[in-house]
Amino acid sequence: MFVLLFGPPGSGKGTQAVALAARLGVPHVATGDIFRKNLREGTELGQRVRGYMDRGALVPDLVTCDLVGSRLEEQDAAGGVLFDGFPRSVPQLYWLIGHLGAGRRTLSAVVNLQVPDQAILARITGRRTCTNCGATYHVVTAPPLADGSCARCGAAVVQRQDDAEAVVRDRLVAYRAQTFPCLAELRDRVTVHDLSGEGAIDEVRRRIFAALAL
Repeated sequence: MFVLLFGPPGSGKGTQAVALAARLGVPHVATGDIFRKNLREGTELGQRVRGYMDRGALVPDLVTCDLVGSRLEEQDAAGGVLFDGFPRSVPQLYWLIGHLGAGRRTLSAVVNLQVPDQAILARITGRRTCTNCGATYHVVTAPPLADGSCARCGAAVVQRQDDAEAVVRDRLVAYRAQTFPCLAELRDRVTVHDLSGEGAIDEVRRRIFAALAL
């Protein structure tokens, strides 16, 4: 099965993707992981990505698609893939449909996790990270020690810049403008399961498994 997992930043895609890929028996393919792998291995595609990153520029759609295409050529992806965070734009979606079609493969389903903006803001802006060991906390659901230090190593726990409210709101705007339109294009091509991403992790997971009859 080739399945797309959609959802705004903070919707829990990454958490759910690991379990869903395992249940489907297919690799979990996330563009961030592909970028890091190619950068680490110093591939030609990795060098192209690094050039954009070093200039502080966005990686163009065509380069991103080339990276995903290289991942789809690997043997473990022949029978299916769970895409997490890809496609991020309509041009990337059209590329993916064409690429799969060239290999006589098609998309099987789309899972769209829906979480209200206020819930996302509460999730992300409340997140805190240890400056030493990287342990994560949440000011409401899993706070650090009373003095604001890490329960694991004792170092300071802070809010990352990426978790600031203004940054999160910008990411939500970008998601609606660039990624959300993909869903409208997909609805005429494949079943799109619109599911609530609110609630406990296990509860959301059960919704996804039930929608896909897993």
